[in-house]
Formats: sequence, C-alpha cells, structure tokens
Amino acid sequence: MQEHTRKHSTETIELRFIGPIVNMAKAVEKLKPLGFVDASDSVPWREAYPEHSEAQLIGKALAGTRYREGLTQIKLSELTGIPQRHISEMENGKRPIGKEMAKRLGKALNIGYKVFL
Repeated sequence: MQEHTRKHSTETIELRFIGPIVNMAKAVEKLKPLGFVDASDSVPWREAYPEHSEAQLIGKALAGTRYREGLTQIKLSELTGIPQRHISEMENGKRPIGKEMAKRLGKALNIGYKVFL
C-alpha cells in the first residue's frame, strides 16, 4: 500500500484582535492590501454541517488533519501506538476519541488535541 508523501501547504493564518469596534472597519481596510480577507461572517465548522453527528464531524477532522500531514492510517498508527482499525473507526464516527487518545493524535498531527473532543 502506498503512503502519502506530499506535504500540504499551511501558508495561511487566522488573526484575531480585540479592540474598539469603531476602529474595526479601519483595521480591515489596512489589512486587505496585505492579502488578508475579512472572515468575521464565517460560520464555525461544526455548525456548517448540521446533518452530521458530533462523532462524524470529529472523525472528518481527524481524517482531514491526517491527510494534511501526509500520513496514512498505518503510519499514524505507528506514530501513536493506536491500532489502525481504531483510527479507521474514529474517522468514521464509530469509536469515540477520549482525552488521552486525543492528546496522542494531536501530538502526532501537530494540532491542538481539543479539536478531537
């Protein structure tokens, strides 16, 4: 079985600011020439898919993060010590991801573990 080897670009960031609302439009306009876009009207990813259960959404987040890092389920299994079939079940929303498991996955996938809870 072939493994994904290509790394996907993570050359974008999200900025958040706290400040006076009267200056919000000015701040947005100053950042646009630098390539930033106003995402204040965006929807949280969990709310974007109301037809999916929480377990399915978390599974999709796991699969997407694994793909972003260019890892197969087998390679992720080797990195975390989690059986490959358990990773498959988690990605398909058939197995819950506990806090300890989330921490192991987060470390291996270079992402905060709370996204899997």
